[in-house]
Amino acid sequence: MTEQQQPANTNRVESEESPPYVVPPAPHQNPFAAAISRMNLTQLTLAVLVVIFLWQWLDSHRAINDMQQQLAQKIAEMDGVSKANQILLGQSQDEVRELSTKVMALEARYAEAQNQRAALEVLYNDLSVSRDETALAEVEQMLLIAGQQLQLSANVKAALIAMQSADTRLQRMDRPVFNGLRKAINQDMDKLRALPGIDIAGLNFQLDKLVAAVDELPLVYQQHVTKNAETTPAAAPKDEPAWQKLSREIWHEAKQLVRIEDIGKMEAPLLSPNQEFFLRENLKLRLLSARLALLSRDEDSFRQELKTAQQWTARYFDIKSNEGVRMLSGLKKIATSSISIELPDIGSSLQAVRNYRLTQESTAERGAAGKTAR
Repeated sequence: MTEQQQPANTNRVESEESPPYVVPPAPHQNPFAAAISRMNLTQLTLAVLVVIFLWQWLDSHRAINDMQQQLAQKIAEMDGVSKANQILLGQSQDEVRELSTKVMALEARYAEAQNQRAALEVLYNDLSVSRDETALAEVEQMLLIAGQQLQLSANVKAALIAMQSADTRLQRMDRPVFNGLRKAINQDMDKLRALPGIDIAGLNFQLDKLVAAVDELPLVYQQHVTKNAETTPAAAPKDEPAWQKLSREIWHEAKQLVRIEDIGKMEAPLLSPNQEFFLRENLKLRLLSARLALLSRDEDSFRQELKTAQQWTARYFDIKSNEGVRMLSGLKKIATSSISIELPDIGSSLQAVRNYRLTQESTAERGAAGKTAR
């Protein structure tokens, strides 16, 4: 290698001092090394610059290709986004058209509602003139119902409900001019609340139970016959002779033919099945009549019907049996209840309503006359 470099250095010195003269390379020298040895400094610099330029050109070309690919990708993405925006824009336009249609429909409905509201206001103004008269007519009708309930059936509870409805009707109107009417109605309601309470429902239920128990009541002779029929002869001894057994049975049958018994009453009426049916039905009718007298607050009829039912029970039925004891004790218990009460007069509230109605009517007539005179 040293031997090869020495001629090259010699040639380089000679080229600087003497005119350029290219020494032919030796046959055994490397072509690249020979080419480098033949190049001077300027050529070498130019070659390096060319290599650098080529490298920069290739790098810039590669960068440009990358930028072109990125730009193409961005353009494709922007194209997709633009298509999506166009689709969204079309949907938005459709929604805007639908909303416009709905807004137009709402505006039409709003205009219709405004017209209806104006018509209702006119109707309300027309009705408000006679509203007080209508309310007073309803209150008067309710008070009439309360008075009828007290007079016809003495139903205090129903009368109170009717008067409370009248007071509620006046309260809903919230008019100070009706305070006097409400005061009169409340005074009459206080009178009804002060009345003693009567358990009409309880007494009615007890009467229903007694009516249902009439069919189970045993008659006097039926009860005694049943008891005697249940008696059986005493058991005969095992070693009893035949003639004693025959005589004992004959004596037992003879005793059944005649029966002497103290029933504790003056007479024991014997009734046929048909008469027994009508007896029970008449007793039920007495109890139902007592029930009607209870609902109508007729205490005299109520007590008379219960008294008759007690007499029939004691005369025709066995009052020593369990059914007879329950029936008689139930009748006595109901007969001790008081169903008559002194009902108060509730005409003051009704008269107050009528007076107020007359006042309103006279005021309305004077107003109408004044308008006609004008």
